[in-house]
Amino acid sequence: MAALEKGITRNGTGYSGKTWNILGQVYFPKAVTDSTFAFETNSDPGQFVPVHIHPTQDEFILVQDGMLDLKLDGVWVQASAGDLVRLPRGIPHGYFNKSDKPARALFWVSPTQKLEALFNQLHNLSDVAEIVRISAEHEVNFLPPEAND
Repeated sequence: MAALEKGITRNGTGYSGKTWNILGQVYFPKAVTDSTFAFETNSDPGQFVPVHIHPTQDEFILVQDGMLDLKLDGVWVQASAGDLVRLPRGIPHGYFNKSDKPARALFWVSPTQKLEALFNQLHNLSDVAEIVRISAEHEVNFLPPEAND
């Protein structure tokens, strides 16, 4: 992987003009190195990422606009604009936009591991079973659907 390049990734863009559509949510990669990977998510009302585990990465979410409901280690919590969510590796978590307004957040993981490669493969896929299978190959393990209740 390349070293971090100096510069600015502009608002509403991904580096090198890259974006991902993952089950209707728009992701913008902001920066990537071996040690960290930052990306922005844009979640419309009703959109979510089901409960899953990153066994080899710590994850952080800085809510920029709106509000996210999170299932964090079996407990429901809410994060609003300006809040930082800390997700240690191995902790089950999922995020949900249960509000009536869009939400935008900056995520980053450390170390990067296989997450950027995963997003490249998930771009424009719609088969949920295939998404779960590919994710497991990239060290993101989804829990059964009842974990989202």
